[in-house]
Amino acid sequence: MKKKCLLTLVFSFCFLVSLTIASVPSAKGETINLTYSNFFPPTHGHGIAGANMAKEIEKRTNGRVKISYFPGGTLTKSKVVYDGVVKGISDIGQSCFAYTRGRFPLMEAVDLPFGYPTGGVATRVAYEFYKKMNPKELQDVKVLVIHAHGPAILAAKKDVNSLADLKGMKIRTTGLAAKLAKYLGATPVAMPQPAAYEALQKGVVEGTFCPVEVLKGWKQGEVIDYVIETKSLGYTTAMFVVMNKQKYESLPPDIQKVFDEVGEEWVDVHGDVWDSVDREGQKFVSELGKKIHPLSPAEEQKWVQSISPIIIDYQAKMQKKGLPAKKAVKTIRELLARYSK
Repeated sequence: MKKKCLLTLVFSFCFLVSLTIASVPSAKGETINLTYSNFFPPTHGHGIAGANMAKEIEKRTNGRVKISYFPGGTLTKSKVVYDGVVKGISDIGQSCFAYTRGRFPLMEAVDLPFGYPTGGVATRVAYEFYKKMNPKELQDVKVLVIHAHGPAILAAKKDVNSLADLKGMKIRTTGLAAKLAKYLGATPVAMPQPAAYEALQKGVVEGTFCPVEVLKGWKQGEVIDYVIETKSLGYTTAMFVVMNKQKYESLPPDIQKVFDEVGEEWVDVHGDVWDSVDREGQKFVSELGKKIHPLSPAEEQKWVQSISPIIIDYQAKMQKKGLPAKKAVKTIRELLARYSK
């Protein structure tokens, strides 16, 4: 009987040891299989950039890492990509901070209408802001990339030349853009990009605040008729590529280094993609015969004045929550001045 119990204990111990060894990737042993969930469609510039990032990591690790790539929200939908990474549903994920409003209060500062000139500038500002501020709200993941789109436009089913034209219009927005719509007199309708095409097509919304690239990348140029350009919509939407923290920490140091290096490089890759797809979006709607025009100088000034309290309101609200909002705004303005040169 004692011999049988001893054998059972030995067997149990060996089994537990084998499980422990199997769960820890060896320096040059078995392949490390990971998953990457991206809300961008596979044909979108950032869907392609995500796939290329996965391939680059595989290449630099000499195949020791294999990444199964799931674009178009096929593994986790846009609103739950971040939580999916935290919970281990996916190992890596890409989506927008604004899709879970209130979850990332300090990063929300990046989305304010500071007048970003390009996606490349907005991306570099967003990433450097993250590094300088090191927000507590991002401590539950390993951040690989942060990027942000170029200045937004109003794409609409009817022409808009004044605040009076915009008043009461149902506008698709995300995050702080909802407040922007309110200040301009429109009715914000919170909605992620994947749902916007059908909403515009069916008249659920009458317009959308978005970077011009969306009109091609998400095909929304097919279901709008006008594009209105205004500096008052010079906001951005910050996005992330993050990794499950425990998974990252379990990797051998040399593989961690590959993820660090590729992530740093892909910040500018995504920034360049934003500028490229913005040009493609502009061309796409022009070829469709849609009307593109700015506001008159006098009307432009009215729109800019209408949204000016948003940054002040953000600072007051976040300072009450104990967050360094004034420092955040000051940091963004300094970074924007540096990278806009």
